[in-house]
Amino acid sequence: MRFIADASNEFATSVAVSMPWRVYASDYASPTPVNLTTAVLAMEASYTDAAGRTNPDELNLADGNLGGLTLAPGLYRWGTSVTIPSNVTISGSAQDVWIFQISNDLDVSAAQRVTLSGGASAANIFWQVAGEVVIHENAHFEGGILSQTAVTLQTNASMVGRIYAQSLVALDNNSISTP
Repeated sequence: MRFIADASNEFATSVAVSMPWRVYASDYASPTPVNLTTAVLAMEASYTDAAGRTNPDELNLADGNLGGLTLAPGLYRWGTSVTIPSNVTISGSAQDVWIFQISNDLDVSAAQRVTLSGGASAANIFWQVAGEVVIHENAHFEGGILSQTAVTLQTNASMVGRIYAQSLVALDNNSISTP
């Protein structure tokens, strides 16, 4: 992917990035480094907040295999990895909140979908993952990802939400829109 620095050198653009067509890096001109540091600190605070929630509504639901389930609002916690081998539905109102605390990896199988129903909003869904997140090719995902490790969206995977990772975000011809 080729990046073209803006005249200000505060950001770059690329044909592979949609509106607002901006890519930022820590070695760009001021105020970009300060803004990125602020964003990283905010991500870490959000991760810590989500991880620190207590008294889950569900503990180790379905042994981490969410395929075929419909998930109501609440706090979910797993001491293992979580897989989505078949479609899963998140159901609730636009005001409801879901927090998924995952102590290992999150894996969404190829061509599977996380879908919303009942007015649920991706803006109120938080996937706090200590390990790696992989959303396989042609899969669709909903919600914000807070990963301590890495997030990979394989070819043509899509999502409505935001991705925050402390080390790596890898994208390959993906469609990501904000909620």
